[in-house]
Amino acid sequence: MNTDWRNGFLFVGNQLVLDFVNTRPIIDGKLTEMLPDGGAFARWLGAAGLLGERGAARVAQKWSAPSFAAAIEDLRESRENMRKVIFDLEAGEPPPATFIKELNRLLIYHPAVDQVVNAGPNLERRRRFAPETPADALAPLADAMADLVTTADPSRIRKCPGCILHFYDTSKKGTRMWCSMRMCGNRAKVAAFAERQRATPKEAE
Repeated sequence: MNTDWRNGFLFVGNQLVLDFVNTRPIIDGKLTEMLPDGGAFARWLGAAGLLGERGAARVAQKWSAPSFAAAIEDLRESRENMRKVIFDLEAGEPPPATFIKELNRLLIYHPAVDQVVNAGPNLERRRRFAPETPADALAPLADAMADLVTTADPSRIRKCPGCILHFYDTSKKGTRMWCSMRMCGNRAKVAAFAERQRATPKEAE
């Protein structure tokens, strides 16, 4: 089973915000929007582990209404703004002051809230996430973006050379190159093998 996919969405980023940015990948040579509507976005929240199966289904049904179309477009715009900053980080550049100002605004208006819950015999502190509108999803996304720009090692934030997906390298040696060995890594291996096969007859002549 290809574990890079969950419920029809790619998860190769190792960071929530990178997986969010990766919801506009190239599939079969075409740029593909994986969050075309509120229902798809709710399903992505479920696949990302932010909502349970029942919660994701409930929200998907609600957000599929045309009245939420503008809110989903705003989320896609936020995604593209985050993408630009990720490119800056990959290039060794700090995020623009205007972006930090907007990120702080989101953190104020959409705070990530913890709560204490029963977890078997013990109490456990968990992040509360019970979205009613698409804008509520900015709480975990803004929080994840804040983590990325303040605690992540910028040298480990990378764009795959074989496609447009981004990932955070969590390998011990920090040598991860591809978004996924099942996808771009495998294609590169096949291409390299084919190139060696083409070169072998010439060397023998």
